[in-house]
Amino acid sequence: MAAPAGATATAAHPAKSLTCRGAGVDPDALVRYRTETVIHAPLRTIWKLQTDVERWPSWQGAVTAMKRLDHGPFRKGSAFRWATPIPPNPTTPATSLEITSTVEQLTHNSCIRWTGPAVAEGLHIDGVHVWNFTKVKDGVRVSTEETRTGAEVEADVPAATEILRQGLEAWLRDLKTAAEAPTHNRPR
Repeated sequence: MAAPAGATATAAHPAKSLTCRGAGVDPDALVRYRTETVIHAPLRTIWKLQTDVERWPSWQGAVTAMKRLDHGPFRKGSAFRWATPIPPNPTTPATSLEITSTVEQLTHNSCIRWTGPAVAEGLHIDGVHVWNFTKVKDGVRVSTEETRTGAEVEADVPAATEILRQGLEAWLRDLKTAAEAPTHNRPR
C-alpha cells in the first residue's frame, strides 16, 4: 500500500518535492503530505483512470460529484469541479467541500500538476497537487504530493495534515484497486 510521506527521507536529507515540468507544490505551505504506491497494471490504464476525471465517482469512494469545465483531451488548462464530503466534527456538521481544479502542467503518461480552491461554508483552502507516474518492474510507481494553505488549515496544521494524509492514501488505494481490477487489465 501507500508509504508514509518522507518514508525514505531523514532530517538531514529531506525528500525532494515532486514536480511536473519543473513546477512543484507550494514550498511555503505548512500543510503538506506526500505518499506513493506501486500499482501492478499498465501505465496507460492508470493514466486513463486518473485523467478521465468525469469517471472518478465510479471508482473513487470520496468523490461524490464531478463536472469537467472544458472539452477535449485532458491537457494543460483543463478544469474540473468536484465534491468530496467533509466529516462532521464537534464544531461543524458534515458538509461537502467543492474543489475547482485547473491543470497547470502535464506530461502525458508522466506527471500532472493542478491547483485550485476548495470551498465550503466558512472554509476556503488553496491547494497544489502533483502526481508522478514512473514505470517500475511489474508496474507503475504512482507518487503524489499536495500542499494546502488557508487560515482554516493553518489554524491546526497537525489535524489538517492528518486529513490530507487520509485523503491521499485513500485515493491511491482506490486507484490501485481500480487499475488492478481484471476488467481494466484486458489487452486493448
